[in-house]
Formats: sequence, C-alpha cells, structure tokens
Amino acid sequence: MTETMAQGKMPTSAGWGWLLAYGILSLALAVMAFIWPFSATIAATLIVGTFFMAAGLVSIGAGIFGGVRDGRGYAIAFGLVSLIIGAIMAFEPMTGALSLTLLVVFWLGVRGLLELVWGIRMSAHRGWMIALGLVNLLLALLVLATISWSAMTLPGYILGLSFLIAGIVEIARARAHRAHAQTF
Repeated sequence: MTETMAQGKMPTSAGWGWLLAYGILSLALAVMAFIWPFSATIAATLIVGTFFMAAGLVSIGAGIFGGVRDGRGYAIAFGLVSLIIGAIMAFEPMTGALSLTLLVVFWLGVRGLLELVWGIRMSAHRGWMIALGLVNLLLALLVLATISWSAMTLPGYILGLSFLIAGIVEIARARAHRAHAQTF
C-alpha cells in the first residue's frame, strides 16, 4: 500500500477510467445524434422542456411560499412563463424544436450584424471579423430558408456537437489523469 493510500487520500491517477468511460459514452451519443438528428432533436426538446417546467414550479413555489419580500411577483410570473414554455416544449416537441431553431436563427443574425459593425470599426483583423459576420448572417438565412427541415434536425446536431466536444475533452482528461497529471 502506498503512503498516499495509507493517509486516506486517493492517488492522483485514481478514477481515470470513469473519465474515459464518460468520454467514450459522450462520443457514442454524439455519433447517435449525428446519425439520428430528428430523434436527438426530440430528446433535447423534451429534456429542455422538462427542465423549464421544473424551474417554473420551483420559482412559483419560491414566490408563493417564500414570504413577503421584493421580487415575489417576479418569481411567480417568471415561474408561470417557464412552466408554460416548458409544457409546450415537453408536450409539443415539434413546436419546441421550431422555437429552439428560431432562437438559433435570431442569435446567428444578431451576432452576424454585430460582427459586421465591429469589423467595420476595427483596424486589426477587419477582414476576418467582416467575414465571420457574413458567414453568421448567411447561416441564419440558410437555417431560416430551410426551417421545415432544420427545425427538426438542427437542435439534434447541436446536441451531437456538444457531446462530441465533451467526449474529446473527457478522453483527454482521462489520459492526462492516468499519467498522474492534475485534471483540468
């Protein structure tokens, strides 16, 4: 038994297998999301809707049972809005997927416009910033032009990309942890 274990501390490399397993599972989920983006979109919409409903219920409860205080009405109103949006997403996942996709379109459009304005005002890297703004505006228009298809797949692809990056990061962490490096 090593001195570290005798003192009740885990060695630096302990647990690397769990990190590796999580990374591999994330990669597998990413592959499934890319193969079946429609199913991944429905799953993501249901999960987000459930979280919104839970947050709404807790916020309403905090507003009602949290005593007399500032922000009580806000907590109840916010809770009701979250509960309604969550219910729509959970019980009408197609509507929820469309809403999520339209938010992405809005985000890409606003970001693209801001990048164009910022790029025009910048002196260094002006071309890159303007190009980035144009790409984001074109992406917003592309998603909007294909909304019937993209609403049913884009959230799934975004979920897949998130799992892909998480899997790569966790596998890198596991490898570093196994080599007795501190995890990041």
